[in-house]
Amino acid sequence: MATTEKVYIIGINENGLGGLTAVARKLVETAELLVGDEHTLALVPDADGARLVVGTSLDEAVRQVEASADKRIVILAVGDPLFYGVARYFCDKLGKDRFEVIPHVSTMQLAFARVKESWEEAFLTNLAGHGLESVLEQIRGAEKVGLFTSEQSPPAVVATALLNQGIDYFTGYVCENLGSPNERVTQGELSDLTKHDFGPLNVMILVRKPHVPDRPTEAIGRRLFGNPDDAFLQSRPKRGLLTPAEIRSMVLAEMDLGPASVVWDIGAGSGSVAIEAAQIASAGTVYAIEMDPDDHQLIIENAKRFDVSNLVPVLGKAPQAWNDLPDPDSVFVGGSGRGIKRLVGAAYQRLRVGGRLVATMGSINNLAETHELLHGYSPDVKAWMVNLARGNYQLGRIRFESLNPTFLLAIVKPG
Repeated sequence: MATTEKVYIIGINENGLGGLTAVARKLVETAELLVGDEHTLALVPDADGARLVVGTSLDEAVRQVEASADKRIVILAVGDPLFYGVARYFCDKLGKDRFEVIPHVSTMQLAFARVKESWEEAFLTNLAGHGLESVLEQIRGAEKVGLFTSEQSPPAVVATALLNQGIDYFTGYVCENLGSPNERVTQGELSDLTKHDFGPLNVMILVRKPHVPDRPTEAIGRRLFGNPDDAFLQSRPKRGLLTPAEIRSMVLAEMDLGPASVVWDIGAGSGSVAIEAAQIASAGTVYAIEMDPDDHQLIIENAKRFDVSNLVPVLGKAPQAWNDLPDPDSVFVGGSGRGIKRLVGAAYQRLRVGGRLVATMGSINNLAETHELLHGYSPDVKAWMVNLARGNYQLGRIRFESLNPTFLLAIVKPG
């Protein structure tokens, strides 16, 4: 009966066999089958074992390892195979007991060492496995960042994307070919890094500059949600009717938006809820439905003011206005008119299963009617009465001015 040999996953860097321990070097030299990409296999030109070149898919390598259980197999990976490397994939597919992992210093460690920065609290990620767009907000709040760049997101593309998002307060380092004779570390402003091409084997380090705000000066006070009421253009005769910032924050929390949500804002007014929903669901679409032509124009102007491109103003009277719209993941209905119960009921019918509907109203009668309707759909209807008072200063003393009470209802459509 054939014995099953241990498979060794060995980390290697640009100095090849010379950088390995004696144990790791002997395992490579005596291996009957060496597995790795073209680059890692080229680092051991004198090893005698047969070679299996792995491309972007590791499935063939898994099959070869399974079929060669009686052979001495070494899988070569750059740096630490358990740090964004291949070790986890092989262990998940074939079981941890088949493998021994012998790590090298990871290229991420080398990069931070070259720029003489600790990496204990740095945000680290591999852009080959995570889209750049998905990590921009984590980069925004980080003190230090370490990125394995990718073919789709090389350093110049990363730097450009950061600047486009107003993230301009990092010093950038690009560390190429670490450990090899042609190693190079480039330091510069992000604007400088956008102009250069770098070798494919690189790590990008970002270090926040001291004494700078976490966002561009012109963006301070411009929030993802809960913006001051005065940040929005409003119709003069109807000024003060938009959803107040504090209520808006509660509404958006209960709407529970995801990055790609489809959202309806019914009776959008000047568009404050729709605009902030569009900022949260940045990869989704928000439909701001409004029947007043003047307010419809305000929605368009406010969308430009906040630079949201995923908001679609819809001029028309609900519910007819939404007949051709895609079913929503989340709906907000705001208003004080007598027809709010009818709109809530019609919108709920179009809501996707698992979708969220939030409604606000100022009348106790509307509250009672709408709550009774929603409670008929599900017993789990949340209800609030929100009383707010905003502080203002008069003669050097703080006083509080009350806002009109607001009733808020929220429901999740059950399956």
